[in-house]
Amino acid sequence: MTHPQVAQARQWLRAHPLALDALLSLAVLGFALCVSVTESRTPDGGSGFGKRHLAAHTLALYGLAAAALTLRRVFPKKVLLTVGATAMLELFLGTRSYTAAERHSSIVIFVVVALFTVALATDRATTLKLGLLTTALFTPAAMVMGVRPWYDPENLGVFAWTALAAAMGEAVRTRRAMVDAIRERAERAERTREEEARRRVAEERMRIARELHDVVAHHIALVNVQAGVASHVMSTRPDQAMEALGHIRHASRRALAELQTTVGLLRHQDEPIAPTEPVRGLGVLDELVEGFAQAGMAVTVEAPGAAEPLPSAVDLAAYRVVQEALTNVHKHAGPEATARVRIVRSGGAAGAALHITVEDDGPRPAGDGGERGDGEEVRRRNGSGHGLTGMRERATALSGTCEAGPRDDGGFRVRVTLPLQAPPRPPESGVEPRERPTARRGGWCA
Repeated sequence: MTHPQVAQARQWLRAHPLALDALLSLAVLGFALCVSVTESRTPDGGSGFGKRHLAAHTLALYGLAAAALTLRRVFPKKVLLTVGATAMLELFLGTRSYTAAERHSSIVIFVVVALFTVALATDRATTLKLGLLTTALFTPAAMVMGVRPWYDPENLGVFAWTALAAAMGEAVRTRRAMVDAIRERAERAERTREEEARRRVAEERMRIARELHDVVAHHIALVNVQAGVASHVMSTRPDQAMEALGHIRHASRRALAELQTTVGLLRHQDEPIAPTEPVRGLGVLDELVEGFAQAGMAVTVEAPGAAEPLPSAVDLAAYRVVQEALTNVHKHAGPEATARVRIVRSGGAAGAALHITVEDDGPRPAGDGGERGDGEEVRRRNGSGHGLTGMRERATALSGTCEAGPRDDGGFRVRVTLPLQAPPRPPESGVEPRERPTARRGGWCA
């Protein structure tokens, strides 16, 4: 058989252990019969091998022992008892059916396999007790009822074979237990490491969130109070108003310093302490598109919704969505793909929203009629890549939605909707709001 056929046969035998035990029983039966019918000398006493006559009870008891051995995994102790009784009966009947020179103890091979199975399936104490009992029973029985004289090597070999079966079964069971323990410890360590990493990330996020809340809430409250004082006494007590403005300046400076310290913990060592350029937005969308065009990718832009001023958070989020979507197109579909960006507004003043759509005509992933099938591509096409996760988080932070997935006619589409006004805050009810349901794969990501 070829290697794939061998592997397939092994897999089938692992899935059907009863069939494997049946094959083993047939093999043991064939070996025992060959040993039983073969003599080490010819009938005339010359050199070579002769043929030994087998009685009917020998064939029947060998068949019974082989049938019992088929169930060795299911009932290991019962199989050992059955095979042992069968072997003892064969040794006893052999004293009446065979001459002293024709007797043989080949049936003990079934006892050896059954004892090995018991040692493999039970514990050390059980193996020791049953191994000693089997050895103590069959060694004298083989000497008395087996090949004459009693000190014949075949009779003494029964002791060695039974002891070796118990020792080998115990050794294999101990090794399997050790390998399983090592594998279980490795898996547990991996799970513990991942859980510890997630726990530390969650704790760090919670700590930073608390610090930001404390900094912003405290200093903004002071600024609000001092601004009210300055507004109230501006016309009557200019000196007190100037003092209140000084307190505002001092509180805001402290707030900025503390915010810089807190947010600085999230920066990498090679990042600058403070930003060196203004916050990006759709006002510099042409520069972003020009960079991809210089890399060889064709990008068409239709952005009537970016012509009017946008809230700073929405402006930044929209820019980052377009940036990440075009980066994904260039990375996964290749520079030869064509991307289309469309940014429009909808709704009135109360329900206005910004809709951002980025589409490409890149090849579809393998298994879906396409040409690309690497793991990163499949994750991107299914909407579970790291870039799409960032888009989802930005949209969710602004109470928006993010839809990503392959198009029916090929390519990929990212569609993000960002409200231009924050939704009204629900009344305090003492019950924390539920998290928004998010789909991890394919389709809606917020």
